[in-house]
Amino acid sequence: MMSSAAPGQNSPHLCYVWLISAVAALGGLLFGWDWVVIGGAKPFFEPHFNLPEIAAAWRQHGWARAVGLDTPEALSGWANSCALLGCLAGALMAGVLSDALGRKKLLVAAALLFALSSVLTGWAGSFNQFVGWRMAGGVAIGMASNISPLYIAEVAPAAWRGRLVTLNQLAIVIGILAAQLVNLAIARPVPEGATAAEIAASWNGQYGWRWMFTLVAAPSVVFLVCALWVPESPRWLVKNGRPDAARRVLARIGGEDYARVETEAISATIAAEEVARVRLGDLLEPRLLKVLALGCALAALQQWSGINVLFNYAENIFKQAGLAVNTILFFIVLTGLVNLIFTLLALGTVDRWGRRRLMLLGCAGIGASHLLIGVAYAQHWQGVLVLVFALLAIGCYAMSLAPVTWVLIAEIFPNRIRGAAISVAVSALWVACFLLTFTFPILERRLGTGNTFWLYAAICAAGLVLVYFKVPETRGKSLENIERELEGGRGA
Repeated sequence: MMSSAAPGQNSPHLCYVWLISAVAALGGLLFGWDWVVIGGAKPFFEPHFNLPEIAAAWRQHGWARAVGLDTPEALSGWANSCALLGCLAGALMAGVLSDALGRKKLLVAAALLFALSSVLTGWAGSFNQFVGWRMAGGVAIGMASNISPLYIAEVAPAAWRGRLVTLNQLAIVIGILAAQLVNLAIARPVPEGATAAEIAASWNGQYGWRWMFTLVAAPSVVFLVCALWVPESPRWLVKNGRPDAARRVLARIGGEDYARVETEAISATIAAEEVARVRLGDLLEPRLLKVLALGCALAALQQWSGINVLFNYAENIFKQAGLAVNTILFFIVLTGLVNLIFTLLALGTVDRWGRRRLMLLGCAGIGASHLLIGVAYAQHWQGVLVLVFALLAIGCYAMSLAPVTWVLIAEIFPNRIRGAAISVAVSALWVACFLLTFTFPILERRLGTGNTFWLYAAICAAGLVLVYFKVPETRGKSLENIERELEGGRGA
């Protein structure tokens, strides 16, 4: 059943649905902020903890040698990627708990954990404590990355869903830019040629990086207060035997006619025996397994396109291009501004151009940009030229793979398994992100920076093939229509 009663652009309900979607998107803002804050803190917390000294001490233990954590480069990769293990745990937990407890309660829990972990990370007394609390923050990121787009997709009318789910990506980008600006404002100028010991003894090395993490608590409190106000997802309410409550929420979103049509459509896709719980076997049914595999592949592609190394390892990449620390911090802010501008473009195009076209353009554009970055390093081009190619890659990513992957993951799974299936797909995303983030310093050392980006370009080419042959167009279709098409074998 199509949502023919969907509210129009001038409907008084439009403000309400945008407002509750914006509240959910605050989870995305904290996701972006907490995820990227480490990039600006990295030049200061690594000298503070003296990673070469820790690596030398850990080298005496067999377990450290066995897992490869016995060099400063590996410890740097571990410090930057450890949160991703928490992200994986948070995504898995969110899938189970969101189906059992509801989407709203998980939004509140994520807000609490963001606030707690950010303060404790900032004031960690040892490297091990730092890693532990970064993992706890990763749990919050994993929960928010799962629940925020899921909640928005479930409250949004079909005609607005692309823009509203993209709002979550816009919030992520704003969070990234906010973290970069705050880091730039907190950091004091670093003398040219300063040694690691001098940086460790400076205000930046003693306190600056701590405040970079601690300030994440401020938007976390705002998110917590707002999350207490939003309604529960109507699709979760129907799935859990509360259609009257769902109809009331849908009436506030689109009016009584819209609520009646949507409630009937949702109920029609959820069999009575499947209302209470999701079984593992549901995800492994052949007709659903291919949809789940597509979601996981898109999630992995978003990460292995290589863009996150431009955020998390901006210091390494720009330093290799001959830039100083103070200039690098400014250039990092430029990457955030470009990310924001092109995400705003995505907000206006995702429901006009369609998901499939944007994904194809993104894979091609990011791959070409990575090829140019590789050429720049191979030819020893320095400074601004590397920045331009990096900004080109970020711009292509920001209006394609970054927002559209989240939109597709939120759209393609059936109602009755959506929470669990999104959890699996988001878990695949965080596994892919961990592998990308942990391996970059190792690949950079063994292959060189240019060859590493050529590897990412090859992955983008493979992603182009995947999208061309396997990704359906979902623009303007109700979640129930998408479910029937994909389960019926059309489009994937």
